[in-house]
Amino acid sequence: MEDDIRPFGRLRLRSGALVEFRCLHPRPPFPTEHESAAPRDAEIIIVGKENRDNDLPFIVFGDLNDVAWSRTNYLFQNVTGLLDPRVGRGFFNTFHAKLPFLRFPLDHLFHSNHFRLADFRRLGPFGSDHFPVSPS
Repeated sequence: MEDDIRPFGRLRLRSGALVEFRCLHPRPPFPTEHESAAPRDAEIIIVGKENRDNDLPFIVFGDLNDVAWSRTNYLFQNVTGLLDPRVGRGFFNTFHAKLPFLRFPLDHLFHSNHFRLADFRRLGPFGSDHFPVSPS
């Protein structure tokens, strides 16, 4: 990872409980960025390994530049034990918001089993090339 910068933090809920989170946006595997997916995959897996023994409620989210059905995505879930709220709800194609014929689920949210989601949906366009999602 560039300069070893890892966006992370902890939130204190009204109940007083702490929730730990990681925000990821690894570089995509394009010839102009990286010739292979290895650096992206390594960054995703490193975050997973760093937090697999974490007892706090935990959330990882961001534009992972990786599809939901990739080997890395499944490995990440196996390493972390985190849940994907899309399972049983759909793919939620979030990219490319401006090209309806070319859309993929590149934006992800994973959470520990401390959380239960009642709903998960893709929202409308807001000017980005990605659609936002809303967990609730």
